[in-house]
Amino acid sequence: MTSSHKLLGGVLILAFALGGAAFPSGKATEDKSAVSLPIEMVADYVHAVVEANREVYTKHVVERLQARGVVVASENWEYQQNTMPLPAQLLMESDRVLERNGMGIQYRLISLWPINKRNVASGEFQKSGLTAILAHPTKPYTGYVTVGRARYFQAVYPDVAVTEGCIGCHNAHPESGKRDFKINDVMGAMVISIPVK
Repeated sequence: MTSSHKLLGGVLILAFALGGAAFPSGKATEDKSAVSLPIEMVADYVHAVVEANREVYTKHVVERLQARGVVVASENWEYQQNTMPLPAQLLMESDRVLERNGMGIQYRLISLWPINKRNVASGEFQKSGLTAILAHPTKPYTGYVTVGRARYFQAVYPDVAVTEGCIGCHNAHPESGKRDFKINDVMGAMVISIPVK
């Protein structure tokens, strides 16, 4: 295992531990009655957790370690010493870990101006979702899609620039299709996909 992979493992553990630190405490009950949640609410919960962990990683791990000169976030973190994943890459890596649990829930970033060409919208639903959230960034664009023989509920949430580091990287990157992002701009979207029967 390379030192970059060890660092990623430590960072993932730290990010998710910080995200889990806010769990409410109290007595568990023995109530075994079923609870049914609307799928939109499930998607909102997944998005909230992923986004919270990503923001914590960006502000409290990446920015602090870079400011102290400990390591830098790099898109080539897997091959370079003393580097760590960019926040977008942390999201992609955590989705790969989630895939292994077999539940079928997925999340990914998409954009009209992707630096990584894998982050282009796949299908008309995601393209329409990007257009919709750029026009109305306060609510997700939701619906059902079929991929092969599987059916999914998808929710497209705005991906907003939360730090100077986000916009600095995107505005300066040679592969960026847009170079005038500002704080709180919608840079793209996060797509949450949940399998349905």
